[in-house]
Amino acid sequence: MTERVVGIGAGAKELATEDMILNIGPQHPSTHGVLRLRLTLDGERITTAEPIIGYMHRGAEKLFEVRDYRQIIMLANRHDWLAGFANELGVVIAAERLLGMEPPVRAVWARTLLAELNRVLSHLMFLGSYPLELGAMTPIFYSFNERERIQAVMEEISGGRMHYMFNRVGGLKEDLPLGWLDRVSEAVAETRRRVPVIEDLILHNDIFLARTKGVGVLTREQIMQYGVSGPIARASGVDFDLRRDDPYLAYPELPVKVVTGSAGDCHARFAVLFEQLKVSLELADACVERLRSLPPGPINQRLPKVLKVPEGHTYAWTENPLGINGYYLVSKGDKTPWRLKLRSASYSNIQVLREMLPGHLVADMVAILGSMFFVVGDIDK
Repeated sequence: MTERVVGIGAGAKELATEDMILNIGPQHPSTHGVLRLRLTLDGERITTAEPIIGYMHRGAEKLFEVRDYRQIIMLANRHDWLAGFANELGVVIAAERLLGMEPPVRAVWARTLLAELNRVLSHLMFLGSYPLELGAMTPIFYSFNERERIQAVMEEISGGRMHYMFNRVGGLKEDLPLGWLDRVSEAVAETRRRVPVIEDLILHNDIFLARTKGVGVLTREQIMQYGVSGPIARASGVDFDLRRDDPYLAYPELPVKVVTGSAGDCHARFAVLFEQLKVSLELADACVERLRSLPPGPINQRLPKVLKVPEGHTYAWTENPLGINGYYLVSKGDKTPWRLKLRSASYSNIQVLREMLPGHLVADMVAILGSMFFVVGDIDK
């Protein structure tokens, strides 16, 4: 490849068409973090695309090896900063499996409720920010208004707005506040009432349709090759959701509706995310009703001051808002893991860009990139 040097003036000769190298990032505002894309262009059309990652790498997996199981939760909830509670779940589920520990029923249902509320927060962020990247400013104000409503009940129970630190091995940090379930019901009901307003504002907009319909098509074969998961995979017809197909927490007792699409383009990914938001609101209501019917009881297991996980290994995976997160835990019987490997959803979802972007115009690149719903911290870990 040669970089095209453009000269102007009386001595400039007619230039033959050559490839041009264009760097997007590593600080571009449309990349949800510090990501770099190295594009090779033929005119305005992309011929090759190389995602270059690592600018946010913090070595979380290595830090896991020198932290005890309480401290690991603090590290784990930060790689996808939009899904802190969901990130914590994989760590505690893996540790509980090696310990042979069953958390109390109230903790199981409360975890499920908080996971779905956290999913709503993540989805609302992308539903508001994606139109912003295409030039529409209004939707993000609507989505943030709904986020604040759900965020208020999450902050009330945990004390945190992003990094909740509410999970513990064996259950949750503390019991639900008095009247909290009522406030959750009110927040969910009001958000459900307002979601159609956001939907009408975006999904039926002619400019939005023109920028997303038929753009950035991701095939089922590409999904299988790269391990793409979550709403991006389901928008291409991959009917797979761990909450239904390999359930954990209280999901075996919940009617989890898996939303899928068929077009696999930017519009389908956005539409699937909208429908998943509605499903999460329904699941949150079901969890609230179940928690109301449960008798009083403990919210966690009593643990020793120094928690040591028995020797062995296990793999736990969860359906995070952005896709499948996997946690491979290897213990040698110490208070820290010997190894804790994290499989994050965003990593696989972004690698497929090298297959998706070639053939598209540079103007469509931002539309495609925004529809991949990723967090760069979830890539670099």
